[in-house]
Amino acid sequence: MEFFKSNTTINFMAQRKGAAILSIILFVLSLFSLAMYGLNWGLDFTGGTQIQVSYPTEANLNQIHDNLEKAGFTEAVVISYGTSKDVLISLVPQQKQTASMSEQVQAAMVNQVLAALPGAKLAESSYIGPQVGGEMASKGLIAILVALLGTMIYIAFRFDFRFSMGSTVALIHDPVIILGIFSFFHVEFNLIALAAVLTVIGYSLNDTIVIFDRVRENFRKYRKLNALEVMNQAINQTLSRTIMTSALTLTVVLALFFLGGSLLHGFALALMIGIVVGTYSSIYVAGSLTLALGLQRDHLVPKLKVIDGRP
Repeated sequence: MEFFKSNTTINFMAQRKGAAILSIILFVLSLFSLAMYGLNWGLDFTGGTQIQVSYPTEANLNQIHDNLEKAGFTEAVVISYGTSKDVLISLVPQQKQTASMSEQVQAAMVNQVLAALPGAKLAESSYIGPQVGGEMASKGLIAILVALLGTMIYIAFRFDFRFSMGSTVALIHDPVIILGIFSFFHVEFNLIALAAVLTVIGYSLNDTIVIFDRVRENFRKYRKLNALEVMNQAINQTLSRTIMTSALTLTVVLALFFLGGSLLHGFALALMIGIVVGTYSSIYVAGSLTLALGLQRDHLVPKLKVIDGRP
């Protein structure tokens, strides 16, 4: 089944200069937002207290938040957790809190929260120290760097270093834009959102590899086409697959965003941005940069050896 006919001849590479300008603008704006505002780190990275409570009836999140503000927890985050009767309360660490926060202090904080929420029943409470949060942040950064390095090495061996450079820049381009949007709109960034960013790296790479593999096949099949024509042809030949895969995946992620509850909003938002940006970057970042680095037929197809059979 194909969404587009296999013989489409859209000249994608004709817009590569404009796409490059757009990518640079988005990339710079994302870096600027990250430098100015930073990320709204979740408790997984900053440390803090999480309290899960349950109500006999459906919980009013706005009323719970107002009650906590009156009790002095002005930066409390309140979300539904599991069912409409269960609520997860996240409290940012106070200046007096340390990694060695005593059980008595934790218990006092939990009691203060319960006193501000009539009808609430404690289900579970946990404390994440700042040292643990810092370790999670560093390991998350290492995970992204290892994923990028491994991808670069794999593509260099599988295809050519020009493809490796193009795909690596595309894979850096996508997470930075995602983080820039999270920073600009102050969306909480936690371990679930980090998992989504790593998922986007794999998703975008898959689309890029499909196009690159078709480029190599077309170089061998069509001897008279130059690199620009081969790249356009490869993108057109995989266009139906790209549109259908991205549309179906986006449909599922939209369902997660609207129906999965507040806990999955960051995860679903990162995936939505990543699917759109990743599909774009596979064509206009990875493909265009590979051509700009001087891709030629000889880089993928070995020259035919002429054997002289004369005695």
